[in-house]
Amino acid sequence: MRSHLKAPAAAAAALLALCSLSACGGDSSSGANGGQIKIMVGGLDKVIYMPAMLTQKLGYFEAEGLDVQLLTEPAGVQATTSLISGDVQGVVGFYDHTLDLQVKGKEVESVVQLSHTSGEVEVVSNAAADEIKSPKDFSGKKLGVTGLGSSTDFLTKYLAVKNGVRTDRITPVAVGAGQTFISALQQNSIQAGMTTDPTVTQILDKKVGKVLVDMRTPEGSQEALGGPYPSSSLYMNTSWVNGNKETVQKLANAFVRTLRWMDGHSPEEIAAKMPADYAQGGKELYAEAIRSTLPMFTTDGVMPKDGPETVERVLKAFNPNLKDAEVDLSRTYTTEFVEKVG
Repeated sequence: MRSHLKAPAAAAAALLALCSLSACGGDSSSGANGGQIKIMVGGLDKVIYMPAMLTQKLGYFEAEGLDVQLLTEPAGVQATTSLISGDVQGVVGFYDHTLDLQVKGKEVESVVQLSHTSGEVEVVSNAAADEIKSPKDFSGKKLGVTGLGSSTDFLTKYLAVKNGVRTDRITPVAVGAGQTFISALQQNSIQAGMTTDPTVTQILDKKVGKVLVDMRTPEGSQEALGGPYPSSSLYMNTSWVNGNKETVQKLANAFVRTLRWMDGHSPEEIAAKMPADYAQGGKELYAEAIRSTLPMFTTDGVMPKDGPETVERVLKAFNPNLKDAEVDLSRTYTTEFVEKVG
């Protein structure tokens, strides 16, 4: 896959250098020259973002001489806001935000692509299972998403449009993930919704819902979205990347090392490395959630072929901001750093 270099955004870099903690909500220049790097994760306990905490638990950040603080925000859209405001230097979240941000005048790029599928699952409550048998039946329904403007919101709208349902005929409801999502299903606050593991596995174990669309595997992504859908990634402001290449290379080294480790270990071995409180449904159920989601991850951090094009097609199907916009996909990701990992 191609790599590409970008000219430093001098004005943006100068602004970041001058920006004070009080003025910008955070010090965007921290992380350079050995300082602490803050990475916001769109839900640290979600299996789709597992490489973030796993990299820390395996000691790979430390091995690279990095001081990384992992923060959590249940919806990726809030994590992106933290990045743009300068509160954090990186986000582990969905790649599709880089396209959405570009048309809004923000230059953000994926520097490590952790996955080649979305890892998302559309589930339907048992109570609504007879009336919602596919996304064609979404009209008039309340559909759960992690947050409005999040990637689950994006993908829910795409599934609706692809199946002939206008976006104004569905009602997205922000219900987060985990127990809040499960409770919303049980209380009929939503009839269906999009979530990830371990929530999916817990829903099936509690028998409160059923799988409607499964996008945890390349095959499921191809069927639902028409191609690979690169999702979980480490993305950062392009200006920060260009000004801190040595640090970004160390981050890429750590994350790719983790992806390789995951590829060579069992779900049970991976689960044993994670914080105990992530396995709220028990160790066996948590390992099963990891097993179901493992197919989504890359082993090298490289953007999958045709992945950005699939994401662009999906977003343009329903997002008025992108529909007629020119998106330069080459500016939404780089393979410069992962290709240099030894």
